[in-house]
Amino acid sequence: MRISVVGTGYVGLVSGTCLAESGITVTCVDVNEEKIRMLNRGEIPIYEPGLAELVAKNRADERLFFTTSLACSLKDADAVFIAVGTPPDEDGSADLSYVLGVAREVGRLLDHYTVVVTKSTVPVGTNFKVKDAIEEELRKRGAAVEFDVASNPEFLKEGDAVNDFMAPDRIVVGVESERARKVMERLYHAFLLNNIPLLIMDIPSAEMTKYAANSMLATRISFMNDIANLCELVGADVEAVKKGIGSDSRIGKKFLNAGCGYGGSCFPKDVKALIKTGDKYGYSMEVLKAVEDVNERQKELLFSKIMKHYGQDVKGKRFGLWGLAFKPATDDMREAPALVLIEKLLAAGAAVCAFDPVAMAECKRRIGDRIEYAATMYEALKGADAMVVVTEWQEFKIPKFTYIERALKEKVIFDGRNIYSPEQMKEFGYVYYGVGK
Repeated sequence: MRISVVGTGYVGLVSGTCLAESGITVTCVDVNEEKIRMLNRGEIPIYEPGLAELVAKNRADERLFFTTSLACSLKDADAVFIAVGTPPDEDGSADLSYVLGVAREVGRLLDHYTVVVTKSTVPVGTNFKVKDAIEEELRKRGAAVEFDVASNPEFLKEGDAVNDFMAPDRIVVGVESERARKVMERLYHAFLLNNIPLLIMDIPSAEMTKYAANSMLATRISFMNDIANLCELVGADVEAVKKGIGSDSRIGKKFLNAGCGYGGSCFPKDVKALIKTGDKYGYSMEVLKAVEDVNERQKELLFSKIMKHYGQDVKGKRFGLWGLAFKPATDDMREAPALVLIEKLLAAGAAVCAFDPVAMAECKRRIGDRIEYAATMYEALKGADAMVVVTEWQEFKIPKFTYIERALKEKVIFDGRNIYSPEQMKEFGYVYYGVGK
């Protein structure tokens, strides 16, 4: 079986590589010539654990190819996946220009039956727009080529995307014909052999499933952050509360960690897009509006704690930041809480020195040399008035506190991810601020 994957960003590159690993012959396409040259040299343009090794293996086995030519990739393809970006538009809705642009190009090139699969995260109704765009181009050509559209949303966590793709909880597919259904079942045959559920449904339901899943997870995070803030006011410990409610089988333990807010490429964008979809149909998504409001407020929490500790004046103070990425195991800084904190500290006249295992180049690309970048986690604390944990990287969880003590001017820690024990910090003589404690 042969497929084409258009877009070599996070979703396209991971999906194409993992499908190649399952035995499919995959050609990944991108208009960015430099990115394709990088991939053909064996260089990976994104940070994702395990991906580089998988790309190298499948290129060597001649199941994975990279090109700038969509026409070449469509030759003999059974399916073409659209995996390009859908960035938020100015009003928060998803920008579909890249998706529909690919659809029109497919319509100009299609010469045999193909299933056109939308892998990008798109609002309900997008696949029918894709179908209309392809049909319009076929009419212009006077070509009677049969095709189907399908929705196959991704559910990948950055930092664990390869495992998520290869061993998913479920595979969601939306189709409108039996012929398309059979193609998608063939495509995921190796996964079905491993008893992974393939959930076949109508296309609008598949599109909605993606947004509903991410919005539910974002809701759990914002809910727990609201509870954490109330815990501080009433003298409760959010970690104890988390254990108490997480042990309820109806609730479960996942996505109940309090912190300084969520970020990344999915949750903020998808919550906004689902709110806009509701507005489009005259329905106000009140819960999700509150989720978004709580998250924006939570991103300012660390700065508020810092200002309160220093009597609302941090001018001339120096802060050592541990973590820049929105979460561990990725270099993604889209909507990262660290960006909000850095901007507020700089505006207040403070200096910042940061360390992140993989995201410093991305931070420098975004904000330049307005802050300092340290070569090690302990170097970031040298001469700092306080340490601030923004991302819960594994190496931050059990540090050498004697090194921290030597580096800091004062023994003050602001922990935005609750990775340390308040009792232990008190025992070590630190002034410690967590979330919800």
